[in-house]
Amino acid sequence: MWRRRGPIKFKAGCLLLCLLVVPACERAASPDAAPEPASVKPQAYDPVARAIASRGQLDNPEATVPPQCYTATEGRFNPCWSCHTTTNGRNRANDLNLQARYAFSDVAMQNHWNNLFVDRGDAIAAVDDASILQWVRADNYSPLRAALAGRDDFLGWKPELDLMRGFGDEGFALDGSGWRAFVYQPFPGTFWPTNGSASDAFIRLPPAFRHDQKGKVSAEIYRLNLAILEAAMTVSDTTPDNEIERAVEAVDERLIGLDLNADGELGMATRLHGLPPHFAGAAAEVPVRRWLYPLGTEFLHTLRYLDPGAPSFRARRVKEVRHAVKVAMLEDPGLREVYQEEAVEKALGSPPHFRGTPDTGLLNDFGWMYQAYIEDAQGRLRLQTQQEQQFCMGCHSNLGVTVDGSFSFVRKPPGAAGWGHQSLAELRDRPQLGQSHGEIETWLARSGAADEFRANQEMLARYFPNGELDTEALRAVRDLGELLLPSAGRALALDKAYLAIVREQSFEHGRDAFVSPPENVHRRIEEPETGLVDAGRVYDDGRLWLDWESEAEPAFAVRFAPPPG
Repeated sequence: MWRRRGPIKFKAGCLLLCLLVVPACERAASPDAAPEPASVKPQAYDPVARAIASRGQLDNPEATVPPQCYTATEGRFNPCWSCHTTTNGRNRANDLNLQARYAFSDVAMQNHWNNLFVDRGDAIAAVDDASILQWVRADNYSPLRAALAGRDDFLGWKPELDLMRGFGDEGFALDGSGWRAFVYQPFPGTFWPTNGSASDAFIRLPPAFRHDQKGKVSAEIYRLNLAILEAAMTVSDTTPDNEIERAVEAVDERLIGLDLNADGELGMATRLHGLPPHFAGAAAEVPVRRWLYPLGTEFLHTLRYLDPGAPSFRARRVKEVRHAVKVAMLEDPGLREVYQEEAVEKALGSPPHFRGTPDTGLLNDFGWMYQAYIEDAQGRLRLQTQQEQQFCMGCHSNLGVTVDGSFSFVRKPPGAAGWGHQSLAELRDRPQLGQSHGEIETWLARSGAADEFRANQEMLARYFPNGELDTEALRAVRDLGELLLPSAGRALALDKAYLAIVREQSFEHGRDAFVSPPENVHRRIEEPETGLVDAGRVYDDGRLWLDWESEAEPAFAVRFAPPPG
C-alpha cells in the first residue's frame, strides 16, 4: 500500500554521513543466563553478520504492506481508519481511499505473510509455563551492547542506552546518555499488549538542546526544549499557532528570555501559550516548527515479551529494538514534492525502494534513518536483514496518520505526568481530537474486535457478547492496564507462539504471533473493493492527536449487521 520514490532532495548535505556514525556504548552489563532453544546449536555471536550478508536481498518487494492490511472487512468491519485518513498537519498523504480499496500493486495482491496461516498449537503445548517465564525474564539486551562495543568496522546504530540501569522518576536515563522515557496512549490494534507485545519508547534531542549557550550540560535547558517540542508536536492542526495551549512540566522562562505562558512575567511556567520562534540554550538558532522534529532527533522503541509478573506486562527480554534518527530536514516545498511523487508512483504501481543498507540503516524520503534488531534462533539480538528492515518502512514513511513519520510522542500525556517509563496503570481512554468518545472504544466499535483480524477471542468474549460492543463493561474499566492487558494464560501462550517464530527464524513470513491462526484474512486479494463505502463505514476523522482534557462518554454500542442490500 506504500510505494517508494527515486532520488531524495534534502537540504542537509554531509550531515547524513555524520549522523550515521553513532558512538559505541560505554559499557555492557552482565547478561542473565537464558535457556537455549531446543535443537538449536549455539554459534559465535556476531549481531551484524547476517544483516550484512543480506544486502540487496529482497524476496518480497512489497514487505512494506503489513499483514493487517489483508484483513477481511466483510463490508462492515473497519480497523483501517486509524492508519489511513485525510491530510493533517504537514502530512499530505491523504490515503483515505485505502479504507475503500485494497489498492495494492500486482505483487502485493498475494499475501506473502504466510505465518498468519500456521497453526502453532503444538509448539505452544511443547513449552511449559516455567520455561517460558524463565525465557522472558532473561536479559538479551545487555549482551548486544557488549558485542557491539568497540566494533569500529560497524557504522550503523549501536545501542548505547543502558536499559538495565533504568530511569529516574522524571524519565531521564540513569546512565546519563540523554535518553528520556515518556508515557503514551498505545496506538490501536496490533500494538496493544493483549495482542502479543508490551513496549516502551524514548526520545533524545541532539547535544545542542541539552547544553546552555556556554556549552555546559543543563538539565533545565533540556527540560525547556522538550517542553517546547511537546507543544509543537502534540497540538492538532485545528488549533492556530497563536492559540496553542499545552500543559508542560515546570520550566524556567528566564532561560529563553520569553514569556511562554503569557502571564506578563518571566518566571516558572507550567503551561505554554503559543510557541516561541526558537529553542533555547545552544539550540537558540534552531527554529521551532510545528509537526516537525529538529534535525538529529532520535527515537528508541523496544517491543517486549509479555510477563504477567512485570509492570504493564513488560518483560525483560526484548523482541525488537527499533531506532530512528532524523538525518535531514525537508522544507515545505520539498515535502509537497515528495507527496506528489508518491501519488504518481503509486498510481504507476512502482515497487517501494529505500536508500541505504541494513548495516547503515534504511532512509525514507522524509529524512528519517531506521534500523532495528531482532532475535536470532538462540534469542540473541541481531541486526535485521534487508527485508526485515523493509517491513518497518511502510508505517514510518508515507502513511496518512503519522506526524513527521512518528506515532508515540504526539500521544504523550501533557506535562510532567507524561514523563517516565511507559505504564498503562494510570491512563484512561482519551478521544482523538474532534471525536466524541474514547479512541479505544471508538476503534473497538468500528473494527468489531480488539485486533484487525478479529482473532482475539479473549477480548471478544469480554467486550463483544453476541457481536455487540458492551459499553457497560467498558465503563467499569479503571485504566488502560485493566483494558488492554491479557490474562496471564493468554500472555504466556502468545509468548510461546512467538518463540516458535524465533526458533524458525521465519520473520520474512511475518512476526505476528497468534494462539490460533486468524480466519478473517485474505490469502489473496480477488476483489479490490472492501465494501466499506456501500456500508457507510469509511471514516475521515482518524488522527494521532488526543484530547487530554475531554470527559467524553464511552462510545455507543454498535451491532455489526450485514450491509444494506
